[in-house]
Amino acid sequence: MFEKSVTPVAQRAAHPANHPAGISSDRTQAVTIRSVTTRKDRALFIKLPRLLYQGMASYTPPLDIEQRDLLDPGKAPIFRHASVQYFLAWRGARPVGRIAAIVDYVATAHWEERIGLFGALDAEADESVIRALLDAARAWLRENGMVQMRGPVTLNCHGDSGVMITGQDEAPMIATPWHPLHLHRMMEQTGLKKEMDLLTFRLDLKQDYDFSSLFPQGFAPGTGRYEDISISRLSKRQIAAQGEVLRALYNDAWAGTYNFVPMQAHEMRTMIKALRPVLCPEHYVQIDQNGAPVAMALVVPNIFDLARDIGPHPSPLGWIKLAGRIMTHRCESARVILLGVSHLVRGTMLGALLPPLAISELLSRRNRLPYRYVELGWILETNTPMLNLVERFVAQPNKIHRIYSESLAGPPKN
Repeated sequence: MFEKSVTPVAQRAAHPANHPAGISSDRTQAVTIRSVTTRKDRALFIKLPRLLYQGMASYTPPLDIEQRDLLDPGKAPIFRHASVQYFLAWRGARPVGRIAAIVDYVATAHWEERIGLFGALDAEADESVIRALLDAARAWLRENGMVQMRGPVTLNCHGDSGVMITGQDEAPMIATPWHPLHLHRMMEQTGLKKEMDLLTFRLDLKQDYDFSSLFPQGFAPGTGRYEDISISRLSKRQIAAQGEVLRALYNDAWAGTYNFVPMQAHEMRTMIKALRPVLCPEHYVQIDQNGAPVAMALVVPNIFDLARDIGPHPSPLGWIKLAGRIMTHRCESARVILLGVSHLVRGTMLGALLPPLAISELLSRRNRLPYRYVELGWILETNTPMLNLVERFVAQPNKIHRIYSESLAGPPKN
């Protein structure tokens, strides 16, 4: 079992908000890093963020069951094609942080590079804890043949990505990780370098967004020169088959972009199974040309809206309330998690029309969906065409998450 003790170092005084009630700030004991090997430690690993961050302004813990779907080896699909090692940081008998080290064999094969991943990084406001956790991930990735480390991702590039840089005061959103301000600052103090920012934009559905200026005069799918273009919705009866269409289109649309890894069939099946209870036909837009899919968008209801008064581990009555709210689609917000255009039309005039067409189609359904706002994310900071489109309606991102990287070549860091 991996176990490493780290002698405490002098720390600058942290902001009081980084020390929520119930979390001791005593740093006289050494930090010990231990591999997670038991079911009990794995359960602690999954719920640790809410123990560390409880009492912090704007923090809302996600449902424990949602986190188990992400992190439990018996549930998360990544364990079918990756090696994952969890670590916990301790001060005596008190857990003070966690991290995952990941070798995703689909990713390394696709990238043709030995890039290991780290994720699920959460810790109290103590640089020595964060440094020790990152050192443990580095050492494990080196031992497994990796020459570069990238992250955070939980636990792969299709899941929660990046550490939150801005947006801590925003309302919580599904599949969007929350971190206190101290985390990214202390990560950078350990030497991690920014690789990419992921931007999220909030569209207020109380406003009327005029997309007409983005289309040619007289543009109407299914008519005239665009008679070969059609728009369809999600069919719950054929959701499994449409999931495979969605996977193929997703892999096509994002191929060649930063940090992209082809989604596997079992990953899509797991995602569809998780989302099926909350999806309705209005949540999915598929755009076809001559019957072949060329663009799509998928919006997912924000489960935080339904569970805000239920808590992370609902009682039996809480589960009944949650089920009723899911069935009646009582979410007030949602997130567009997938938006892409096939390479077959990318770079063409039609390809330029498809993203605004997909978004405008989603927004046209607002009368049948109860949302006050939707969030568009992630958008890479280098995706100029998409940023030019979104920034016509929203000037600034409401959330920024950051991916870091570091070379693992050379001797281990002290």
